[in-house]
Amino acid sequence: MKRTIKAPAKINLALEVLHKRNDGYHEVKMVMTQVDLADRIDMEHRNDTLIRVEMSEGFLPVDQRNLVYQAASLLQERYNVHQGASIYVHKNIPVAAGLAGGSSDAAATLKGLNEVWRLGLSSEELAALGSEIGSDVAFCVHGGTAIASGRGEIIEPIASPPPSWVILAKPPIGVSTREVYRRLSASSASDGSRTERMARAISEQNYHAMCDRLYNSLEDVTMAMHPEVRRIKERMIASGADAALMSGSGPTVFGLVKKESRVPRVYNALRGFCEQVYAVRLISKEKT
Repeated sequence: MKRTIKAPAKINLALEVLHKRNDGYHEVKMVMTQVDLADRIDMEHRNDTLIRVEMSEGFLPVDQRNLVYQAASLLQERYNVHQGASIYVHKNIPVAAGLAGGSSDAAATLKGLNEVWRLGLSSEELAALGSEIGSDVAFCVHGGTAIASGRGEIIEPIASPPPSWVILAKPPIGVSTREVYRRLSASSASDGSRTERMARAISEQNYHAMCDRLYNSLEDVTMAMHPEVRRIKERMIASGADAALMSGSGPTVFGLVKKESRVPRVYNALRGFCEQVYAVRLISKEKT
């Protein structure tokens, strides 16, 4: 059996860090949603028990360091599967960008192999398994738009945001998520209210309120480490984006643009700053 699964990128419309937990992780509360920039995962069962992963980007690992490999291996081990899989990942999402590309690939692998291996697992079971791999995997299993809390693994689906174009711009730098969290000061702790206000704006389909309520607790930390992230955000606003924000721990910045006629201007303005620029749409998925 063969399956091809899309693995969409995510952005954070709100990201609040509440406090550091006793287990060393940070308690967060976020509104996450997906955009139509996606990797493609091709999967085929094997008659042996080997897990073989190939990536379109040759510099990426294909062993235990790869989240796709981890997802396949964990699913196989946990459910005592006596089959293997050959998996090919066509990368379109920038790597180490704050867009959950690796987590989305892992989620797509869980969903695809659930079918290929005929396991019959529910989305909730796959999401619980995914949360063992990474904090964003559970959200990526469910997809759509959601409030995520805990480490990011507690998912509450909500309505899709108002339609909008999204300009993504990733500078040619890498950001260490661990280092960003390490530098986050206790005084910057949030209380979750910004996430609730964002969710309310989405529920009311109020695009302007959504733009006004974009928030990321990690943005100032990453911008202090990498000033080019701030310059990209400023460039987005100056060129006509309705609002802009860094996604995740960065370095990708996204801009929301309601009017399609403005999209080329914002896109072209960012192409002068960095090579990896994308004009995409928010994915609309009804709450179930």
